Amino acid sequence: MVNSCFQKAAAAAAFVVISCSAWAQQADFNEVGRQMAIMLQNSHFARLPFNAELSRRFLDDFLKDLDSQRLYFTQRDVDGFTLKYGDQLHTLLLHGNSMPAATEIYQVFEKRVEERVTLTEKLLEGADFDFSENESVMLSRKDAPWPKNDKEAADLWRRQIKEAVLGEALRRQLLTKLSKEQGKPDPGSADRTPKDKVSLRYKRFLNSVKDVDDEEIANYFLSSIARAYDPHTDYMSFREMNRFKDGMKTELVGIGALLQGEDDGATKIKGIVVGGPADREGTLKLNDRVVAVDSLNTGKAEDMTDIMFMKIDKVVDYIRGKEGSTVALKVEPAGGPPGETRIVVIQRGKVEMKDEQASGELIEMKAEKGASRRLGVITLPSFYADFEEGKVRCSVDVERILKRLTEEKIDGLILDLRNNGGGSLEEVRRMTGFFIESGPVVQVKNTLGQVQVKDSDGGKPIYTGPMVVMTDKSSASASEILAGALQDFNRAVIVGDSSTFGKGTVQQPMDIGRMLPLFAARNRAGFLKVTIQKFYRPSGSSTQMDGVAANIAIPSLADALDVGEAFLEHPLPHDRIRPAGDFKPLDAQSLFIPRLKELSQQRLNTCKDFSYVIEDVMKAKDRLKSNRLSLNKAAREKEIVESDALQKSRNAERRVRFAKMSEEDKKTMSFFKLTLEDLEKGADLKPYNPADEGGEYMRRAKDETADLDETPKWPTGLDPVKRESISVLKDLVDTTENARLAGLLKGTAEIR
Repeated sequence: MVNSCFQKAAAAAAFVVISCSAWAQQADFNEVGRQMAIMLQNSHFARLPFNAELSRRFLDDFLKDLDSQRLYFTQRDVDGFTLKYGDQLHTLLLHGNSMPAATEIYQVFEKRVEERVTLTEKLLEGADFDFSENESVMLSRKDAPWPKNDKEAADLWRRQIKEAVLGEALRRQLLTKLSKEQGKPDPGSADRTPKDKVSLRYKRFLNSVKDVDDEEIANYFLSSIARAYDPHTDYMSFREMNRFKDGMKTELVGIGALLQGEDDGATKIKGIVVGGPADREGTLKLNDRVVAVDSLNTGKAEDMTDIMFMKIDKVVDYIRGKEGSTVALKVEPAGGPPGETRIVVIQRGKVEMKDEQASGELIEMKAEKGASRRLGVITLPSFYADFEEGKVRCSVDVERILKRLTEEKIDGLILDLRNNGGGSLEEVRRMTGFFIESGPVVQVKNTLGQVQVKDSDGGKPIYTGPMVVMTDKSSASASEILAGALQDFNRAVIVGDSSTFGKGTVQQPMDIGRMLPLFAARNRAGFLKVTIQKFYRPSGSSTQMDGVAANIAIPSLADALDVGEAFLEHPLPHDRIRPAGDFKPLDAQSLFIPRLKELSQQRLNTCKDFSYVIEDVMKAKDRLKSNRLSLNKAAREKEIVESDALQKSRNAERRVRFAKMSEEDKKTMSFFKLTLEDLEKGADLKPYNPADEGGEYMRRAKDETADLDETPKWPTGLDPVKRESISVLKDLVDTTENARLAGLLKGTAEIR
C-alpha cells in the first residue's frame, strides 16, 4: 500500500546530508510545467506527439503514482478526472495553467486518504475481526479495477485493514514463539497492540499526504508527466537534485547519522558513521529518538520545530546546513524514562561514505594438487563521480586498486557489479580501457539517428589476464555498458542472474530555471532529467529491455520477480544498429565458455543452496501467479508453521555443511583487504576474515527481530554467487594456463 510518488520523499531511512539550506523564493510551477513540456517535445529521444492521447497517459500515470494499489480513488473519481482533464492536460501544460488541475486531483486524493484513515479508526475501534472467514486480498492491485463506488471502496479497505491487523498479530505471534524457543527476550513484548500499530501506521501516512506544499505537489505531478515518456525521464525538484548530486560523490556534509521514521511519529537513530560529526560529538546514541530540530541552533524554544510524523526527507532538510554550522536536536534518549528529553548540539561536517566507494581484496587459493592462485576482487557499488568539482571519480579509485592488485601479481580478476545501478557515462568509458586495447566502448544514438562511438582511452590496458564480471538484475545502465563491452570483446566471462536490468538509455539533467522568463523566480524551479539518447554495445545490440545475458547463469530469486526495464511503464523498445567500425573482438575460444559452463553446472547440481533457491523461485512464481493472500488465520498459521519447519530443516542442514566449508576455507583460502584509505597510506595488504565485516564504517542499532533469525551466515562471508564466481574464475585461470602450455593459445594477451 505504499504509493510510488512518495517513494522518493518517504524512504524508510536516509542520511542527513547537505547541499544548500537557503530557501529561495518559490518558482511559478505553472510556468515550470510549461517550459518542461516544451523541453520534452524538443529534447526527448522518442519525439512523442504532444496530443490528447499523451494527455490521457499523463492523467493515468499521475493517478497511478498517487494510488498505485488503487485503494483510495474510486472509478467515479477517475471518470470525473478523465472527463475534465483526460484530453486537456497537454493543453493546460502548454498554456501555463496545469497546476490547478494537479492541485485539484491531489486534494481529492488527500480527502480519500483522510476518509480511509477515518474508516480505519472506526474499524479498529469496533468489534474484533473474524479471522475464521475465507476472505482474501490481492497481493498486488496495480492491474485491478478501481473500486466502483464508495461502498465497494469501503469493503475493499475493510479487508486491507483486516489483513494489516492479522499480519501484525501473526508477526508478533511468531516473534514470541521464536524468542521462547531460543531463550531470548521477546522484541514484541513491549510493543503496541496490532490494532494500535496499524492505526499509527496510517496516521503517519495521512500526515505525509497532508504535509505538502506547492513545490511537493508540483514534484509529484511533473514527475508523472516526465515519466509518461519513459521510466527514466523525470522531474527533479530543487531538493531532489541536491540529494542526487550528493549521492554521486560518496562524500556528504551532515551529521553522519542514519535515520528511520517510526510508526509512532518519532525519527530514530539507526546508524552512526564511525568518525563522523555525530560520532565525534559523542552524545547522540543508537536508537535515540529525535522529536524536534532547531536547524539554526538559536537556543530559542520557538525555533525548535516539531518533527513528529514528519516525512524523513523533510526531517533531513531541517537537520542539514552549511559545513561548520551547528544544529540542535531534541532527543528522547534510548532506554531513558518516558518523556525524558535532552538537547544535542552537533557541528555539521563532511561525511565520507566509505561503504559506497570502490574496494578490493586479494584471495590466495592454495591447492594440494596443481598451482596455487592469487585472485583479485574489485567491488564497485556505483559509477560515482563529483560532477561539480571532479575530486571524486570511481575510475580513479578503481585504477588505483587495480594497479595495486597487478603489483601483487594476481592470476585472475573479478569485477563485482552486483546492485550497481549505474552512474557516470564518462567513468565507465574510461574504466573499460583498463581491460581492453583502444577501441569502442559504447555507441550512442540521438533522436535524429546520428551515432557517435565512444572509445576507451588510447593507453595500454592495466590488466590483461583472465577476468569474470559479476552481475545481477540490479546491475543497470553504466554497469551494462561495461559488462556488455567486455562481453562483446570476449574479454571477460559474465556470471550471475540470467540478465542485467535492461536500461539502455542516457539521461541529461536540464535546469528548467534557465528557461523561465527573465524576472521570474528561478532558484527552485527544479530540473528535467530527460532521455536524450540510447546506447548500444560495440556489437550494435542495445541493452535496452534485454540487458546483458550472463555467459554462466546462476539460479536467482530475482528470476521469479518483476525486476527489470521490461516491467516498468513505457519503456523504449530494444533494437540494433551496425557494429562499431573499428570493433575487433578477441577470439571467443580463449574464454572456454562451454567448458566453464560444464564445470559450473556440475557444482550447481550438487549445491544445496542453489537447490533451495530453485525451490523458492517455483514457490514465488506460484504465489505471484495466484495474487491472493488469505485472511483466514488458521490457513495463514498453517503456512507459517510449514515455512518455519522448512527453514529450520534447511538451517540444520546448513549448520553441519557450513562448519565443514568454513574449516576447508581456512585451509585453502586467505583473504586480504584493500581499501582506498589503505592505498592513501601506502599500507601493506591486511589479512581479514570476510565473515567479520559489517561494522567498520558505521555502527548500526541492533535489530532484535533479526536476531531471532537463526539462518547460519555464509561460510567465510562468501555468498553462494560470489563463491561460484570465484570457482569460475579459477577454472578460467587453470584452463587458460593449460591451453597455453599445450600451445593451443597463440597471440593472446599475456596473463599477469
